[in-house]
This record gives sequence, structure tokens and C-alpha cells, in this order.
Amino acid sequence: MLSPHKQEPLPLWNPAADCLEPSTVNPITNKSNDLDPADRPFHQWYRFILSFPPHLVRDYLYDFKVRENAKILDPFCGTGTTLIEAKRQQMQALGIEANPFPHFASTVKVDWAIAPEELWALTEEVVDRSYQTLAQQGIDDYALTGELPKNLRSLPPQAEKALITHSISPLPLHKTVILLEHLNKLRAAPAYKYGLLAIGNALVTKIGNLKFGPEVGVGKLKGDVPVVAIWKHEMQKIIADLQTVQGQHYPQATIYLGDARNAAQLLPPQSIDAVITSPPYPNEKDYTRTTRLESVLLGFVADMAELRQHKKRLLRSNTRGVYVVDDDDQWVVGNHAVQSVANAIEQRRIHLGKTSGFERLYARVTRLYFGGMARHLATLTTVLKPGAHLAYVVGDQASYLQVLIRTGQLLAEIASELGYEVERIDLFRTRFSTGTQAELREEVIVLRWPG
Repeated sequence: MLSPHKQEPLPLWNPAADCLEPSTVNPITNKSNDLDPADRPFHQWYRFILSFPPHLVRDYLYDFKVRENAKILDPFCGTGTTLIEAKRQQMQALGIEANPFPHFASTVKVDWAIAPEELWALTEEVVDRSYQTLAQQGIDDYALTGELPKNLRSLPPQAEKALITHSISPLPLHKTVILLEHLNKLRAAPAYKYGLLAIGNALVTKIGNLKFGPEVGVGKLKGDVPVVAIWKHEMQKIIADLQTVQGQHYPQATIYLGDARNAAQLLPPQSIDAVITSPPYPNEKDYTRTTRLESVLLGFVADMAELRQHKKRLLRSNTRGVYVVDDDDQWVVGNHAVQSVANAIEQRRIHLGKTSGFERLYARVTRLYFGGMARHLATLTTVLKPGAHLAYVVGDQASYLQVLIRTGQLLAEIASELGYEVERIDLFRTRFSTGTQAELREEVIVLRWPG
């Protein structure tokens, strides 16, 4: 018998078939999303836990027969997977990212011009100064203390409110603030941005209390961690990677902080040879929440008001990022398939008696998501060269009352309506959904722009 505090998962509903969807999809891979050892350089500096793997980018660059010096665009570039792989292949990488910290991370990860010696000099100076300050306060970076020292440093109240509660413990936060203060004294140094990114990655992977699944949450609270030593190790990884490309020439990469739905405002007409990207999926994953700890602590987001402004540049993929003035849904008013899915979600909400504010937005955010993608694909038509190929990594979803959203099929239909040729939809992998107890497809939509 179920606990009164738990509910059985809703069965997966396929509105196109008007029936329950059986779990008949066979996984083509059970491989985790960890980086292969050969793919760790540059990618390991900072990476979303659910990023698509670098080898996928290489596969499609090869499939598209893209040549050196071609211009490769990732309009939802996240932490720069496509950009790094394109640069490695001597191609001109361009990215667009709306979330400030991932945008910053991408710009650092594709800048390989700095001398490793400069990074090591900055690292030693910051480590020495941080240890001196901590020692004056009676704090040993390595000693796990049972009692918290007095007068610990923290964040301004408005910044504190923007953090996920308990995402970082008081003593690790104190140490991180000290480390950041000493790094900020060297802000003018070319090596500074690498040090800042190293703190960001350390916060997510070792210092903070975050855990990652379908959504970011808080795991076991850490009373203390050796913050300065962890940061030093992150810097050593960056230095080791940069040493492998010293003396070699690679094309410069460009990443815009902007809205992928307005790509034509950022890029020259008919300039892009190929697109390889993975946009957000239509679900309840708040991508700004995933990066909240590092964004707030490192000064990329000052408070909730600034965070809301950043969210307005994002594709509407979850109900926490929907605004009254949003009108991307107008782009899919005439698309029967999208309207059918949205109507099925709303009908199921009514049938189940779901009345919360977020649940009432499920149908609307579905229309806004596909409308925003239609708007994005429409603006891309002006910047693509005739014959350009595109690969979109997307996943089927069932976040909205377990109504199945065939993301790849719907986006392929929208692209076709806009004049793209849909060459095929490749099955990339499947993933198990705990909410539906079913395997959901992740696919790559392969398009061609005829021009």
C-alpha cells in the first residue's frame, strides 16, 4: 500500500494515439554522460551535468562534410561543447547564450592564447594570500572543524536570497569569499578570468552542497571542505590542458550574450555553414537554477530582480520563466500537432483537478516553447548559407501531467513549414524517466537549408 504522502506516477499519455503509451523503447546505450578521458581537455573546465557529449559534435561535423575555416554556430551554446570541438577542427566557432555564467564559461573555455606560466603565477599568488588570511583567522584550509569560527563572511542579503537554500555551508562560503577577494585584486590580469571560472567549477563539483538529477537540489551538507586546495587543483587542470596547445594556431571563437530567437540581430546574413546545438527541452527544468550558486556568488547575478531580467532572454521551456507579455505562441497558432498536444495537457489538467498556478501554465508554456523554436528557426534562415546543415539534439518529454511530447517530431514539422528540408531524425540515446517509468527518446533532427 502506498504511503499517504506519495502518489502513483501517472501513466504516460500519447495524445496523437489517444491511448496510453507502452514502455517499448529499447535503450541503445546505457553509457553515462561522463566525459571520456580523451575528451576531458577544455570541456572539464566547467560543464553542465546533462551536456551532450563531444563525440556527437565530431560525428555531425564529419557527416556534414564541413571543411576547415567553416563557420559553425551553436545558438544555444551552454558551456561550449560544440564551440570547443569546432575550434579543435580548425573551424570558426560562433555561439549564442542567454544565461550569463554559461556565456562567460564558454568564452573562457575557447580562449587558449594565454601562456600557462601566467596562470601558474596567479595561482600561487592567490593561494598564498588566501592561506595567510585564513591563518590570521585561525582557520586551516584542510582541517575539518567541528565548531564554526566567529565572524564568518557571507553575501549581501539580496544576493543571499537569490541562492538555493543550503546550497553552500557557512564555512566553505567564508573560505570562498576570501579566495574570491584575493583573486579580484588581480582582476586586470589576463589570467583572472580562468581563475574565476575555476572557482565556478569548484563550487558546483566540490565546494557546494548541490546534487544534480532531473533538477538541481541540495544533497548532504558539508561542514567544511579545503576550498583553496580544490581551486588550486582546478587551476592545475586548466594549465595542463593549455600546455597541450601551446605553439599551435586555432581560429578565434566568438560567443554572444543574447537571445537565440533574435539570431539575425547578432550574425551577418548568409554567414553560417552548419549548426550543431541542443536547445532546452519543454519541461520544468529551470536552467538558471542549475547555475544559481556560481552565478550569484561570483557576481553574475546580484539579486532576484536581475535574475528575472536574464530569464527574459531565454526560450520559454518551463513555467517559472513565463511572463504575461510573452507571445511566441503566435508562431504556432496554425500548427495542428502542437495545438493537439497543448490541448491534451489542458484537458488532462482539468480531468485530474490540478489547479495550481504552475499547472495552469502547462499548456501555455508548451505553445510558447514550440513557438519560440519556430521564431528561432525563422530568424536563422537569414544567416544560413544555402545548403547549410543543422543538427538539433532534443528529447521527448512528459513533464506536464505525463502527456507525451514528441519534441523531435514536432520541431521537424515546424522546420519543414519554414522551408527547411528534414533529412532524417537520428536516435541518439534513450533515458529512463522515473516519473513515467518509461524510456524516452533523445534524438538529433538533421535539417538542411536549401536557400
